[in-house]
Amino acid sequence: MIDKHRIKHIFFDLDHTLWDFEKNSAATFQFIFKELKVDFSLETFLEFYNPINHYYWKQYRENKITEIELRFLRLEKTFNKMNVSFTHELIDQFSELYIQELSKNTMLFKDTVTVLEYLNLKYTLHIITNGFENVQQKKLKNSGIDHFFEVVLTAEKIGIKKPKPEIFLSALKSANAQPEHALMIGDSLEADIQTPLKLGLQAIHFNSHNEQHHEECLIIDKLMDLTNLL
Repeated sequence: MIDKHRIKHIFFDLDHTLWDFEKNSAATFQFIFKELKVDFSLETFLEFYNPINHYYWKQYRENKITEIELRFLRLEKTFNKMNVSFTHELIDQFSELYIQELSKNTMLFKDTVTVLEYLNLKYTLHIITNGFENVQQKKLKNSGIDHFFEVVLTAEKIGIKKPKPEIFLSALKSANAQPEHALMIGDSLEADIQTPLKLGLQAIHFNSHNEQHHEECLIIDKLMDLTNLL
């Protein structure tokens, strides 16, 4: 269980935790398909793309590929799986438009603002994200939730990605927070939960994309559950 009386600082992941990455990504690709006059099914594309994107983000998180490779390979692999002919120019167009347009979409998980308003009265709130600095800042601002967070630390800014302990330690230092007074909330057991627990933080796993059940920490299925726990 969570010892809420010890908590002074709450650190959130952003994508898949507060900002609904899958819905916003789908809306972005829908725009791109119209812009580039692509005629294959968006539903079919996303069915292939989403798991491929998760795979290559894991590769990027583990420093096995670069940001440029991430952006190219996830599209190349998707088109190959779909048996769709493509050129490098098409992938470059897709990739550039995706980065330009993604942060313009503002769909949050259900009750995000209500929960942040509730928690903001009791705790100091922060963000730790593996996303890119400029894109993540735009997501927060465009979604109207940037004012809730005191520290926003991106992997690109610090040069270290979750789940490396250094990014969590840097966030704690920036927030002037001790591990025993901090709680981490995120959607990935590997990236968001396991390292903070080892560092002495408490953690809650918001299982937004049905990861395998575990007993390492408390698991919630909707953000509103936080108002009963904290």
